[in-house]
Formats: sequence, structure tokens, C-alpha cells
Amino acid sequence: MKEFCYVITDPEGIHARPAGMLVKEAGKFTSSIRLIKNGKAADAKRIFSVMSLAAKKGETIQVTVDGPDEENAAAAIRDFLEKNL
Repeated sequence: MKEFCYVITDPEGIHARPAGMLVKEAGKFTSSIRLIKNGKAADAKRIFSVMSLAAKKGETIQVTVDGPDEENAAAAIRDFLEKNL
């Protein structure tokens, strides 16, 4: 299992457009990808789950990746977050 934390930098937080893009990116991998904020977990492959976190600018999310392609998935999700959120 791979884990890392990320602080949201987008002024609007995780809103519809980047959430959809994140779900699309997560869907490329077979590993389970979860986002956790304040103890609430979301499946990164489901847009309503991601949106339900209501992550705002300055808040920290924890990302956990578990599965056969976790190395590549964790790197891709970290890269996506850094470029888009």
C-alpha cells in the first residue's frame, strides 16, 4: 500500500471539473484509490464520492493506493493533484 498527503491549492477546492478529471485518471488503474479527509473516505473512481469530501483550499487529503499497480497509480495521482488541485 502506498500513502501520501496533499494540501489542496486550487482556490475553489475540489470542484466538478477537476473531480471528473481525477476520476478519469484513477480509472486507468486497477488498484483501489481512496481519498481521506477528516476521517471520511472517498473512492477516487466515483465522482460523487470525491465531491462528497467537499475539500477546500488549504485542507489536507490523504491518498491511499492499494493493488497490483499501486506504484504507478500513486505517482500518477500525485502528479495529477500537483498539476490540477
